[in-house]
Amino acid sequence: MGTGHFVEITGADGTFTAYLAVAADGRGPGIVLCQEIFGVNAAMRTLADQLAEEGYTVLVPDLYWRQQPGVDLGYTPADFDRAFTLYQAFDEQAALRDIADTAAHLRGLPGWSGDGLGVIGYCLGGKLAYLAACDVPGVDIAIGYYGVGIEKALDRLAGLKGRLVLHIAGEDAYCPAPARAAIQAAAAGNPKVEIFVYPGVDHAFARPAGDHYNRAAALLAHERSITALRPVIGPHYNLSALWDEHVRHEFDTRNVPDTMATMVAEPYVNHIPTMTGGVGYKQLSRFYRHHFIHNNPADMRLEPISRTVGASQVVDEFILCFTHDREIDWLLPGVAPTGKYVEIPMLGVVKFRGSKLYHEHIYWDQASVLVQIGLLNPAGLPVAGAETAHKLRDESLPSNSLMPSWPTSAGKPVD
Repeated sequence: MGTGHFVEITGADGTFTAYLAVAADGRGPGIVLCQEIFGVNAAMRTLADQLAEEGYTVLVPDLYWRQQPGVDLGYTPADFDRAFTLYQAFDEQAALRDIADTAAHLRGLPGWSGDGLGVIGYCLGGKLAYLAACDVPGVDIAIGYYGVGIEKALDRLAGLKGRLVLHIAGEDAYCPAPARAAIQAAAAGNPKVEIFVYPGVDHAFARPAGDHYNRAAALLAHERSITALRPVIGPHYNLSALWDEHVRHEFDTRNVPDTMATMVAEPYVNHIPTMTGGVGYKQLSRFYRHHFIHNNPADMRLEPISRTVGASQVVDEFILCFTHDREIDWLLPGVAPTGKYVEIPMLGVVKFRGSKLYHEHIYWDQASVLVQIGLLNPAGLPVAGAETAHKLRDESLPSNSLMPSWPTSAGKPVD
């Protein structure tokens, strides 16, 4: 069912229901989320809940209410048949009135911060998001995922007032190459429009648990959507400060509950070289309590090198320094302490949902760690020890010292 609930909306044409997911912070910019042809089903409610985690108050109106209120279909052959029957009798103009009524209702909710309003849609809803951007007053930004039939309504683009983002599947039979080319040509040169094409993926690539779901493409499209939304309607977060707070509880206060409090309800952490961490609250809190926060050497510290902050992501470059005075489960699992001092360059890719940390991907060169503690002899191998950290600090140190062939290119032309 999701974390939200259904509300009633009284509009110009009658009363219909909508699924409401309130922003995780209690108030946020508004989003009208437009359904696929399957109604306000579990997939749409999941997407609404995710957007609420991102800081938005979301309404998903039942756009089939004139035909059959409360449509909630799955993806069986019978469900597809019913969905296409409903779609064939669907009135787009009536749906746009419903979207306008939903937006008006949303603006009156205590969960709306007053910062702006967007429309997002998938499939059928993807085209409706496009039409709403062109026809519905007060839409600051619209985002359409694999909208069907946009190429037949390109004349409406002249009415665009706010920003428009379209995500198109490269293998979408409902938007073949000629249709895609027509959309791109119509939008060419319009600074308000961004179009992203995802090669090799099919229609509904962002539908949770769908047959065509492509995780990489869905995550990239979501990141692009959030990047488009933030500057137009917000909300705005100091991600750098939020990340610093999380790290403080990991390494300074070493407090597991406070660390978990900086994260979403079901976060995950993946230390890529050792595949350590956890997925979900229970596993990750267990990992933090018994294998990370209280498992680190007393002198472990992070030396910052650089930081890049995006709309929903922080990329942190740093050097991790420590004495290997105990078994470090997450970094050197099963390796007895050697007493060696280690300096290792690391990179953290940290994703947020709203004001809470969603995941961490942490990268480092494990070979360099093993060299520094004496478990790997670097002789004859293209690996290095603490020199990698030294050169990160000081780029003037020699390059290409691991390349036996480097001297042979001295004096050769470079053009």
